[in-house]
Amino acid sequence: MKKLKTTNVMAIALMLLFILVFVVMFWRLVYIQATGNVQGVDLQKWAEKQRSASYTLEAERGKILDRTGMVLADNRPSYRMYAIIDESYSVNSMEPLHVTDLEATAKQLAPFLNMSSSAIYQKLNQDELFQVEFGPNGRDLSNDVREQIENLDLPGIYFMKEPKRYYPNGTFASHVIGFTQKNDDGYEGIMGIEKSQEEWLKGTDGFVTFKRDNYTYKLLNPDEVVQNPEHGADVYLTLDQKIQTFLEDAMDHVQAQYEPERMMAVVMNPKTGEVLAMSNRPSFNPNDREGLKNWYNDVIAYPFEPGSTMKIFTLAAAIDSDHYDGEEEYQSGNYKILDNTKAIHDHKRQGWGEITYNEGVQRSSNVAFAKLVWEKMGTDMFRQYLTRFQLDQPTNIDIAGERTGKILYDWPIEKVTTAFGQGSTLTPMQIMKAATAIANNGKMMQPYVISKLVEQETGEVIQQSEPQVVGTPISSSTAKEVMDLLETVVTSEVGTGQRYQLEGYSVAGKTGTAQIPDPEGGGYLIGDENYVFSFLGVAPKEEPELMMYIAVKQPNLEKNEHGSQPVSYIFRTVMENSLHYLNIVPEKESAALDWSPIILSDYEGKTVDKVRDDLLSKNVKVTVIGDGNKVKSMVPKGETEVLPGSHVMVLTNGNPTMPDMTNWSLREVLMLGELVNAKTDYIGSGFVTKQNVPASSRIEEGQYIVVELTPPETEERRDEEGHDTDIE
Repeated sequence: MKKLKTTNVMAIALMLLFILVFVVMFWRLVYIQATGNVQGVDLQKWAEKQRSASYTLEAERGKILDRTGMVLADNRPSYRMYAIIDESYSVNSMEPLHVTDLEATAKQLAPFLNMSSSAIYQKLNQDELFQVEFGPNGRDLSNDVREQIENLDLPGIYFMKEPKRYYPNGTFASHVIGFTQKNDDGYEGIMGIEKSQEEWLKGTDGFVTFKRDNYTYKLLNPDEVVQNPEHGADVYLTLDQKIQTFLEDAMDHVQAQYEPERMMAVVMNPKTGEVLAMSNRPSFNPNDREGLKNWYNDVIAYPFEPGSTMKIFTLAAAIDSDHYDGEEEYQSGNYKILDNTKAIHDHKRQGWGEITYNEGVQRSSNVAFAKLVWEKMGTDMFRQYLTRFQLDQPTNIDIAGERTGKILYDWPIEKVTTAFGQGSTLTPMQIMKAATAIANNGKMMQPYVISKLVEQETGEVIQQSEPQVVGTPISSSTAKEVMDLLETVVTSEVGTGQRYQLEGYSVAGKTGTAQIPDPEGGGYLIGDENYVFSFLGVAPKEEPELMMYIAVKQPNLEKNEHGSQPVSYIFRTVMENSLHYLNIVPEKESAALDWSPIILSDYEGKTVDKVRDDLLSKNVKVTVIGDGNKVKSMVPKGETEVLPGSHVMVLTNGNPTMPDMTNWSLREVLMLGELVNAKTDYIGSGFVTKQNVPASSRIEEGQYIVVELTPPETEERRDEEGHDTDIE
């Protein structure tokens, strides 16, 4: 009976436990049925997801184009290659779907991936992996390379299509256009227009969703939903591909010849504020970042002491405030504003005696501009004009990465040195923006690079930029008077801008030769090369169409070369070619001089007279050595690229005779020695003043040619350059 009783208790306990479990499970089922949630997961949505398939419809990034419609940044497909090496992938397949012959596959892929066959074999020979990739060598493959590899019929080799940003013109305006970098969502702008217009360029991806079965096949009633992508907008720039090409080519040649530390140049329409060309050196190729040493667009992000180009605005302020009398005379040379301050010097330290202020402008006299600020208009009024020209503000140009300079105006000497561009710093774009007021009848224009935004598929214009007047710092009459004076800087016999004259067009402009602060010893660097040589010029002067600023920092100069030479080469080349390209009718009847580089022909065996005429027609200096009538050899050799104004020496088939080498450079003397197979030696530096072999004497093979070189008179050279000499 006791055993039976125990059994009954156990049965009741089990029954109660069963009932409890049943109730719990029933309650759980009721709860799930009522709420549709399990542990916070919506079952309906989860089931929907399991029955649904989807894929992304990628939005196409907008193009970047110049004002003429030439594509500067585009998209093109690239391919990433991978290999499946797991045998299980080929199960139930009549043909192998994985890599079967590792050695043969590696050997055939090697030429296409720029990898050794052994390195590819090591990638493929990994039993524990399902698939492998090939690093950078297997990415960004072109469609042509993909097709060639597919034609090899290698089992297990597959490709994945990926979009790639492409810049068809390489280093063309690279700091303006910028580049993109890949991220989880595709590509993102990192620099320049790519960055500043990221919101418009990137677009929004679309998608496709549909119902599927367990085998991923689409159902008969798939409930398909398609959300089309919104492609990015095309961005049209104000850049003109032709003018930009003129600028890039000119800067390339100056870079190759003078190897400056950096260069900055920009071309604008001063009437509208449109930037037509902009370039920096060093530059880079945005496709592979090759040459990327400087992430900043120096034209908008490199503040430096501008030197004498600042005098444009000091002059304008003095005239506009009615404190300028161009015919009044002053004592040039040096000037002290206070007894306890250092003296300000002209670049020719002894000065030019008593001269007029107009001549002081032409000669780029620091003393003249110091007096205009300190004695004539006063430092407070000058400071007001700096603000009116917005030289103490960012330009707000529509490119990412702008930085601004700083107006130093605390101490009396700083207020005066700012008048001639020392101490205070500005960017080239700040200077250009302010200068539009000079060239545009007193109206200062907002500089801009983006012309319009256009919807890719419809061509509808989303945004359109228009010229915008952002200030009138000076009157129209003041602007005209300043332009008249700046023209004399270029045309006057004492002007520092004589090198910047154009064939057929008038120019108004101002040179600058700014000192560079010494980062270690304080003060400024010394030496003829340690300057930033610059020029701001407008042409034609009466009806300005183009305004250009160039700055070349620390070019590698020969003893007989001036810092204005690389700057003036860029200015003349770009401005003359651009004005003709824009069909601007020359003001003067003269043949336009082509400043494009020249590729010398191979003249060996040609008639001397015809060769001389041909070279002279190309603006090349020619020296004929010997009395023959046929060309035997020449320096530089044929097929060599030279700049206009270069010196070419031609050796004839007659008796070689010594030319008069007076004022030749050492480089030219060495060229002669190479041409006639003579040994050369020299004493001193500078220009040739004496030679041991008299002119017209016969030159014997192996003969010694010795010259004496004398440097040009220092003050005369500095006078021509218009150096902005420091204060003492």
